[in-house]
Amino acid sequence: MSLIPSKRIDRIFPVIPPLCLLLAAQINGRDAALRRPVGAARRPYLWTVTPLVFAILFTGGYTGWKIIIGYRDHRNALAVFGKNVRQEAEAHHWRYEIVSAKDEGLLLYLRKTHFVEPSDAVTEWNAGNVDALVTSEQKLAALMRELKGNAVARSEPNERDQYQQGRGYVLITR
Repeated sequence: MSLIPSKRIDRIFPVIPPLCLLLAAQINGRDAALRRPVGAARRPYLWTVTPLVFAILFTGGYTGWKIIIGYRDHRNALAVFGKNVRQEAEAHHWRYEIVSAKDEGLLLYLRKTHFVEPSDAVTEWNAGNVDALVTSEQKLAALMRELKGNAVARSEPNERDQYQQGRGYVLITR
């Protein structure tokens, strides 16, 4: 899966059924080519069992490796950040928006359906329609210059930053 640039599941799953049909056609073609006598014992071919065992071992090992690496590198940092922002927003009854970002997962973790452009976020903030903004650290300086009132930027210490520099997010509140 690491070789596929887009890991969206809706783009990967449509490939699986044609590959399964192709494998079935190859096995059937090989069986017909050997023309076994009727009633002869059918045993699995080594060329079909070997790739299947290899695929199971490779997939299991790769999955385990990705889980261990992800746990070590704190790849859940975005999910934790989103959970913390949602909890604070509920506790303080904040209306919040997310300034456009690269991580589409941020929408999922913050339970929003869309990003807002920086100019729209500034307009909404200055009009008093939002109480908090979530933005990337790269856009923070530009936004803070344009926001009126007491804007406070808060970011959580994030161990993920040591592995993926520049991908941190900040919560701006009044």
